[in-house]
Amino acid sequence: MKRFFINLFIFLTLILSGNGTFAKDIKFIQVADAHYALNNDYSKEVLEKAVEKINKEKDVAFVIFTGDNINRPREEDLIAFVREVNKLNVPYYLAFGDHDVYKHGGLSKANYIKIVKDNHFFYKPKDNNYVIKKNGFVFLVVDGAKEVIPGSIGYYKDSTIEWVDKQLSKYKKSPVVILQHFPLLPPKDKKTHKVYKPEKYLEMLEQHNNVIAIVSGHFHVNKETMQNGIYHISTPSLLAEPNNYKVIDIVTTPGFSPMIYTELKPAAEK
Repeated sequence: MKRFFINLFIFLTLILSGNGTFAKDIKFIQVADAHYALNNDYSKEVLEKAVEKINKEKDVAFVIFTGDNINRPREEDLIAFVREVNKLNVPYYLAFGDHDVYKHGGLSKANYIKIVKDNHFFYKPKDNNYVIKKNGFVFLVVDGAKEVIPGSIGYYKDSTIEWVDKQLSKYKKSPVVILQHFPLLPPKDKKTHKVYKPEKYLEMLEQHNNVIAIVSGHFHVNKETMQNGIYHISTPSLLAEPNNYKVIDIVTTPGFSPMIYTELKPAAEK
């Protein structure tokens, strides 16, 4: 009997300590393809309205901008973009898109991150690929953008796929959501925007059972597809009318797989 109570105490302690195994409900917002530019007043207006509208949403854990945050890889555009999204009242995170960086143009990935951190004291990510842990969920922000010869074809390096593989093994007891610009399953047939040889990435994912969703942008269309237990979510551009962002709710029930609910919302009220 004494051993029973000791084991029960250990079990309850593990639950209450939040070790990542028991995930709680979480709600976050994806903003895809904002294409912000100082010389485009419309892009500025749309982003400002989106920030205002998102700040009215309740119970949001964070906002993820899934790439093409700026329209051209220019330092002044990035600084202005960051200063605007700094007005969000929840943490935000950034992924790279094909419009964001160009090493020979002066805005390398390292410089991009430095500029963001210089203009946002509380921005924590230091690398192209990084981990976010919230409510027992693990979010992997994954980089598929090219900075030397930028282009609309996504390219996930072998080292990037190995990094994802390592994180999925490390957090094998936690539900994982991958956040990236380039979708592995193209939501429409557009050869110029596909991922270069996605097979290795997809084959790696098949070795794990903890990825519940991959959230992407890039194609400027809305489509959601379930394949091999992974919910592939593609989201339209914020800049394109009706200027939507996506609210993603993940609801958990003990003993069952998490349920994912999504809703497109316009940045401005009609």
